[in-house]
Amino acid sequence: MSAVSESVGRRMTLGYFVEHYGFDLEPRFATDVTITALADDVDSVRPGCLYIPSESVDLKRLEQARSRGAYAALVPHAMRQSAAQAQFPMLFAEPDAAQIGALASDIAGSPSNMLAVFAICGSDADEVQASVVRLADFLHMLGNPVGVISAAGSTSLERQLELAHPIGIFDVQHTLSVCGEDGAAAVIIALDEQTLRPHALESVGIDVLGTIDAAPPAGTPSSAVVAEQAQDYGFAADRQLRLTMRTEESDALSRQSALVQDDASTRRLSLAIAMVLAAGVRRGNIRSALRVSRELG
Repeated sequence: MSAVSESVGRRMTLGYFVEHYGFDLEPRFATDVTITALADDVDSVRPGCLYIPSESVDLKRLEQARSRGAYAALVPHAMRQSAAQAQFPMLFAEPDAAQIGALASDIAGSPSNMLAVFAICGSDADEVQASVVRLADFLHMLGNPVGVISAAGSTSLERQLELAHPIGIFDVQHTLSVCGEDGAAAVIIALDEQTLRPHALESVGIDVLGTIDAAPPAGTPSSAVVAEQAQDYGFAADRQLRLTMRTEESDALSRQSALVQDDASTRRLSLAIAMVLAAGVRRGNIRSALRVSRELG
């Protein structure tokens, strides 16, 4: 699936896309047509969709999208001569990934703005995904309902999500929206090629970015790692976003827990502790959670 649905109570018309994104519309009187979802492949189209093909498109595909219930399509200006044959409204534009991300976020209700978004990067995708699981468990211990986007298993709270990883912009926005509707307070995202396509996080704000690596490559400032990840995956990286790594304090705290059995699990818990500290969780709350883990262990 590569689709994103309209947020509850939000009404988006073709005229809105013309006014806010500068797209051209034919026929022009179709401004009041209401769109309820976006889809970038024909198989994901359902009634009410705006079809935004991710690959080259022709009249046959447009007809397939229309027959599946698409209310309109967004195609390049080069197809303008074909508009009369398409038999449904057409928006014309050449949007880049950032614009597609803004559009997807817009129709989903900007879900990342309502969630605490954690992300983990690093040189080993399997270790990144394992660290995501540990962080999710630790946030849950601290009383936070959590969603996860990871090739190792994406979830909204306790519910498994049916996603074909790596996922792109539409599926990311849809998943964030689902997590928000389910009551998640935070979402954790694995930043690796198994989980995400390039630019999948356009219009997603990251609150805490952690790395499994002990330190950036020699001579590379941590800000360069943040910038590289932002460029690869498209997320918003403001000046306040810092790369979070394990510290001596987080290592010491992790060793106090009954949750760790070996060096790998100690490192993962240490990174989780460092990231929740970066998110503003009080040390006393962390120590209390670790104490409970020891008592239960």
